[in-house]
Amino acid sequence: MKINILNAGYCTSPEHIAIHGGRWRTIHFPAMFALLQHPRFGPMIFDTGYSYRFFDETKKFPKRFYRWMTPVTLKEEDLVINQLAEFGLRPQDISHVFISHFHADHIASLPDLNWSRFVYMPHAFSGLRNLPPSEDMKHAFLRGLIPTDFDSRSHEVDMSKPVLLSEEYAPFKQGYDLLGDESIIGVELPGHAHGQMGLFVRDESGRLFFFVADAAWLKQSIVENRPPHKIANLLFPDPEAYRETLGNLHSHYLTHPDTIIVPSHCDETIKALRNPKVK
Repeated sequence: MKINILNAGYCTSPEHIAIHGGRWRTIHFPAMFALLQHPRFGPMIFDTGYSYRFFDETKKFPKRFYRWMTPVTLKEEDLVINQLAEFGLRPQDISHVFISHFHADHIASLPDLNWSRFVYMPHAFSGLRNLPPSEDMKHAFLRGLIPTDFDSRSHEVDMSKPVLLSEEYAPFKQGYDLLGDESIIGVELPGHAHGQMGLFVRDESGRLFFFVADAAWLKQSIVENRPPHKIANLLFPDPEAYRETLGNLHSHYLTHPDTIIVPSHCDETIKALRNPKVK
């Protein structure tokens, strides 16, 4: 299928938080989303990036701290619906939205996609659904970003039906055939968020992409197996699982150098992939 790497806005944060030993400078963390144009299922997207609803949802305390901790820049042309229009697409053309996890920078445009089916790991949302609102901030969750008809359009991954993966995906041994035609394989990437899902997708020229969401914030972390600063452990529900996942990504990088690994917030990676001259 045809794959386009895009981003809807960005936030800023110190580099030394994102990767241990990083510099004390502030860097951009783009909110990546990917347009996947499937020959049968049509246009689909992986995550959504930011929308103006993020600012609406973080106007008041305590949610305003979210905006302060990760200052966001978003322009009109960055919005998902406006970027889709550049491809001649309308929101109703998007058949599926694959949700990596439910942090605000990955779901903020869900309400704009009124005709899409939402695909995600069941435990990515089950624990958030019944949280008391006072607990939302601990999970970087803004419940106002969830469409009112979310349940009726949800398609939870059936985790009782895993598929065994070939050596091409090692060390990841099992995944989930999300469309039933082996074109998109979901894999669980635990640690950063409950039920975080990455995608293996092959483009029309045969290149294999691996969208790893926030299993690493920077590609350099995967290349060097270098995790974030220890303070980031306070943000993760399972820091030990995060390290194991990062180690698996590092192993895949070393043994499968042709795979295009795409962390959702790596500015260098996203800029390179948005450049049509990059092979």
